[in-house]
Amino acid sequence: MSDRLVFETAALTHVGRVRTVNEDNLLARPDIGLWAVADGMGGHGAGDVASKAIIAALDSIKRADTAAELLAQFERRIIRANSELRAFARGRGLGAIGATLAAILIRPPHYACLWCGDSRIYLWRSGKMRQISHDHSEVQDLIDRGLIDAEEAKAWPRRNVVTRAIGVAVEAEIELGEGQVVAGDRFLLCSDGLTNHVEDAEIAVALGDKAPQQACADLLDLTLERGASDNVTLIVIACQDDAHTVRADSAWRAQAARGAGKSVR
Repeated sequence: MSDRLVFETAALTHVGRVRTVNEDNLLARPDIGLWAVADGMGGHGAGDVASKAIIAALDSIKRADTAAELLAQFERRIIRANSELRAFARGRGLGAIGATLAAILIRPPHYACLWCGDSRIYLWRSGKMRQISHDHSEVQDLIDRGLIDAEEAKAWPRRNVVTRAIGVAVEAEIELGEGQVVAGDRFLLCSDGLTNHVEDAEIAVALGDKAPQQACADLLDLTLERGASDNVTLIVIACQDDAHTVRADSAWRAQAARGAGKSVR
């Protein structure tokens, strides 16, 4: 494990083959250790407004001296975006509008993953890939309860219905997971426009065998070849050794102990 890391980032977003508006938005800020994907909820109207508002709020985060400060800034921006989206919907007589969110904060040697909805976060390490996020969706709830299996879930009629999103509820419920980052790690953030068409095993091959830009391009091409029924957005982050020492901070653990799995308030 090293705290001397730099990050090679590649990111792509595409409207897909069916939609006419791209309601996904992304943010890549390796300078402050923040990456995010927001997927607007088209079924609730103005999904593009929701995802843009969330990404704009996160893009206003300033460089932080500690991991705890960076996480606190993140939480404040999400609270603000959630409130603004609810006010926007009320002011225009709309139903709830919102967006799912997948984000990573990295301050070597620690990372924090934060998500709401079914946009996902994967980690590839030492030849193996695992999904860090756990979908907040009706179909995932059914799987967790043992009522359907993963194969049945692929054809479930309400498989795209999420149970959490920023802008929908009074309080934005963000789940948090944390760990230690090491040289060689690769993270993927993506909207469900990717995972609706590409299997985890295919994602793992791209992350493990290709440079970030090529991995993004190949995964997008594969999605488009298979119909791309939704907008698709992905960010690949490769963590690499560097000669410049980055200050390590263990505050993720203290912060996670206080707030893991709780609502952002």
